[in-house]
Formats: sequence, structure tokens, C-alpha cells
Amino acid sequence: QVQLVESGGGLVQPGGSLRLSCAASGIIFAHNHVAWYRQAPGQGRDLVARITAAGTTNYADSVKGRFTISRDNAKNTVYLQMNSLKSEDTGVYYCYVRFLNDYWGQGTQVTVSS
Repeated sequence: QVQLVESGGGLVQPGGSLRLSCAASGIIFAHNHVAWYRQAPGQGRDLVARITAAGTTNYADSVKGRFTISRDNAKNTVYLQMNSLKSEDTGVYYCYVRFLNDYWGQGTQVTVSS
């Protein structure tokens, strides 16, 4: 059974930083593509960043240069380092992996506000 558990969200001022974590069980992240999605209030889920099994990373234009996705194979965990946060980064962040089926974490709230 695949389970994804996100953590690390919170309230931060504009310009601040947060690091999100997504820990997995029942699946090996190093063998799969893993992504972070963001759902702003009243909107759908948008892709923020992705890391492939080979370690290639991709980012939404809105977060390039500010966010970094990475993977710790020993901990079977994917991270999203978010710097220079803006109010428009506010939303619920979800970890996602597709392995025969779609798997989502429960989400972690990020609020960027002064």
C-alpha cells in the first residue's frame, strides 16, 4: 500500500523560506517520477516541480529560481525547498506519484502573508 505523508507547511512572511517534505512508504521514490502540486484557494491543482527517477528536475515558470526539488534516496523522501516566497505561493501543497495508480499525499498548507 502506497502512502505519502507531507510535512513542513506553515505561515511565513513574504520573502521567507520553507522546506516541505514528502515521505513515502510502499513505493521507492528513486524508481519513480515524483511531483509537487499546489492548489490555491478556489482553484485546481497546478504542477509546481517534478523530479524524475533519473534525477532530472522541472519547474513551473512561476517558481523557477526560487524553488528546488530534491530527493534523499536513503530516507525515501522528496523535498521542496521554497525561497523568496510570495503571497501567490499560498495554497495547499501535495506530493504526487504515479505507480500503476495515482497517489496523493494529504497536503500541507502554506500561507505567505505579512
